[in-house]
Amino acid sequence: MFGKLEVTRMAQALAAHAGARQGVIAQNIAHADTPGYRARDLTPFEDTYRAGNRPDTLRATRPGHIRAEAVAAEAVVRPVPGAASPNGNSVSLETEMVKAVDVKQQHDMALSIYRSVSEIVRASLGRR
Repeated sequence: MFGKLEVTRMAQALAAHAGARQGVIAQNIAHADTPGYRARDLTPFEDTYRAGNRPDTLRATRPGHIRAEAVAAEAVVRPVPGAASPNGNSVSLETEMVKAVDVKQQHDMALSIYRSVSEIVRASLGRR
């Protein structure tokens, strides 16, 4: 019952997307000095969630991979446009730090939503 609520599925998808995006940000920071490395980011959660929640379509996230349920963490990694340094690297540590803060806020929001729904369900069942 609890897992079938749309709001909990959305919160779980948001948390998964935030975790995956944090991984991409960490890769960008790790490659900040790698010549020719282009900064990457995930598709925004809103776009991924909307595309994955259409019941009439299947999402293929990589070649040979098709399944019915949508998982936001498997969003497409896309290059980030921006000015590159003389060695061809486009990673800006300041931009990556701002993204990291945004990801933390998304993850905290997902946990807050999940916790609130959990408390509401427990209260409605009389199990406070």
